[in-house]
Amino acid sequence: MSSISIRSLLLPASLSLLVAASPAPSPRPAAPVAPRDPLITASPSLDRPSRTLKSRRDILSDLEGDVNSVLSGLGSGIPSYVASFQDFPTGDDVQSSLGLDDDQLRALPTQVLNVDPYANFTAQGWNVLFHGNVYKQPNTSEQTLNDLANKLFIYGTSVGELPPDQQDQTRNLTSEIFVVQQGDVEVNTIHLEPAQSQGSSGEPGGGGATTATGGTQDITLPYNTTDQGDFAVFVPIQNDGLMLGNETSQVQRLNTYVEGASLGNATAYLVPNQGITFISDIDDILRVTKIYEPKEGLLNSFARAFTPWQNMPDIYANWSKSLPDAHFHYLTTTPEQVTRNYMQFIYSTYPGGSFDTRPLNFSDISATLSIRKFLLTRIFESFPQRKFVLVADTSNSDVMKDYPQMATDFPGQVQCIFLRNTSATDPGDKFPYDTSGFKNLNQNSYMFFLNPDDLTNLDIEGGQCYNQSIPQNLTFGYQGLPFGLGDTAAVNGSANGSQSAGMPMASAQMGLTFAAFLGVVFWSVV
Repeated sequence: MSSISIRSLLLPASLSLLVAASPAPSPRPAAPVAPRDPLITASPSLDRPSRTLKSRRDILSDLEGDVNSVLSGLGSGIPSYVASFQDFPTGDDVQSSLGLDDDQLRALPTQVLNVDPYANFTAQGWNVLFHGNVYKQPNTSEQTLNDLANKLFIYGTSVGELPPDQQDQTRNLTSEIFVVQQGDVEVNTIHLEPAQSQGSSGEPGGGGATTATGGTQDITLPYNTTDQGDFAVFVPIQNDGLMLGNETSQVQRLNTYVEGASLGNATAYLVPNQGITFISDIDDILRVTKIYEPKEGLLNSFARAFTPWQNMPDIYANWSKSLPDAHFHYLTTTPEQVTRNYMQFIYSTYPGGSFDTRPLNFSDISATLSIRKFLLTRIFESFPQRKFVLVADTSNSDVMKDYPQMATDFPGQVQCIFLRNTSATDPGDKFPYDTSGFKNLNQNSYMFFLNPDDLTNLDIEGGQCYNQSIPQNLTFGYQGLPFGLGDTAAVNGSANGSQSAGMPMASAQMGLTFAAFLGVVFWSVV
């Protein structure tokens, strides 16, 4: 089986972007685009990223030799999986390390990670993208889970020193990682029925979707799972009282239950042909993660309860109320094994919506960098007549490349791009960033911001996505590089008067060195 990279949990893409100084480009009118037919099974190819070397890459090479000194400064307690760039354990590794024989494994109940799907509407009717993973979870003792977490995931402390609720969180997440995926097995029958509610948007029904008026039925998937236990396939379903996607603007909800699996429940979102879809990253835009600070990133990911970033839930609640027919889609490159915590956080904090995560077959370095573009392309091709609002933060290099590229690849479909400027709001983020992808975009279609309140008073439906009271001061290229390279100007401030954090040269060099530690190999393929 392929293995999963832990560095991708902490740093979905290691080097980031930011904004600095120059006038915004002149608006460019969008060329007329003929409508395309939605794809039933959108299957973009996963291309290996170009090996074209970007300028200043030699800086990282010069700093690679400093990685050992950084590790020494962090101390010997850094988790071995991080320090040695090792990967999440495969199912075979788990079975072997826990001493399970085949008979013991067969006796364990089969579980299903059923990720909340979306459905598109074509000439054949509604098509639901069922996706997830089939696995078995060993009965692992509390002490063994503590030992695994201390060795692999916790830095600067131990499970026993954490508060009781954080101990439970750490053990739960460790047990979700130490599972045995079930390859080449049939997924049990999936039951569909109307869903009464989902998510949290300040409305009883969850907002952003309505209870389906029909759709009760059973579904059998046409294929067995992959070698890693994954399944992902668009399956046509019977309309059976459902509103047709070319005749309604409302998103409809259906509950989906996998037969015989106690953890196999999810909500399907039937998304009509036209309307607005919000596609949002989660880490450091919807929740506090600090992926750019290793100790904080580990504790926030493995031990602490997920915490919303400032008043971002209020912003999403307002979008859900003011745009009641909007579809919310949450896309994270977090490894599939730890998806449940993310979904539960969204359900209790933000409007309900469909989900995409990184499946197990996207596990090597180039695939990790390509997965966001792969998932974005799939949903854009599934809804060629919808408009998309893309939300993330500047600590993801793949976001900075992929979001503006979607506006080029799918003209007229990217309504807005909103990016939290983490380098300006959090002094712990000292990674360099590249703004060159935004050079030819209309300034009205994107905005870098510092605080959630910067996103108020926008006409998203009308395409006015830039709050002119928020200084942008953009130059286009690499920013925040050490040794005086690149532009060092910072975003001036935010609507609420807060200012950007400075970046001393020594701190920038240390930040870039640690970026090399967490992900220098990423730059070898970009």
